[in-house]
Amino acid sequence: MEVQETRVQTDRVLTIPNMLSMARLVGVPLFLWLILRPEFGGPKSDGWALLVLAFSGVSDYLDGKLARRWNQVSSLGRLLDPAADRLYILSTLVGLTWREILPLWLTAILLARELVLLVMVGILRRHGYPPPQVNFLGKAATFNLMYAFPLLLLSDGTGWISSLAAIFGWAFAGWGTTLYWWAGVLYVVQVRRLVRADAVADRAR
Repeated sequence: MEVQETRVQTDRVLTIPNMLSMARLVGVPLFLWLILRPEFGGPKSDGWALLVLAFSGVSDYLDGKLARRWNQVSSLGRLLDPAADRLYILSTLVGLTWREILPLWLTAILLARELVLLVMVGILRRHGYPPPQVNFLGKAATFNLMYAFPLLLLSDGTGWISSLAAIFGWAFAGWGTTLYWWAGVLYVVQVRRLVRADAVADRAR
């Protein structure tokens, strides 16, 4: 898909970057449970949910940074990192939509992009290609959404802090959604080029 890094990939599993990615994955169900506690008669735990989400953002930055600095880029890490990003986005969409903080139409737009990417991955596998690597645009989209969601969660209250969080949260959500789909369209274009190149190569044989 995109140009591969020149760094050597390893098959090591127990590296610090991979452990950080695994910790992020473990935090997904915890985060969702904290968000949905009020919906099932429990106390409001938005503060704890925000802390889990903050840890996810910090570890997302660190795992990639450390993997490159310590030459611990691994095949497993390339799978865990985008998987954790998507699971956090999906769990946040479920939680915030359930609590009616996010409108259903926005959730549908973001989920539709995930469906498109899933179809693209299936096409790539059929042609013998690995899943697409996360590019800068996709990372920027995730960055915006991971800022938008905690701010929108914080906006579910009263007072000037909630009002300010709503303004910035929706700004990040708008940019994030736009970039998310832009990255998705680029993936579709890249997949189409690969499929066409394969077709041309088959005809030339």
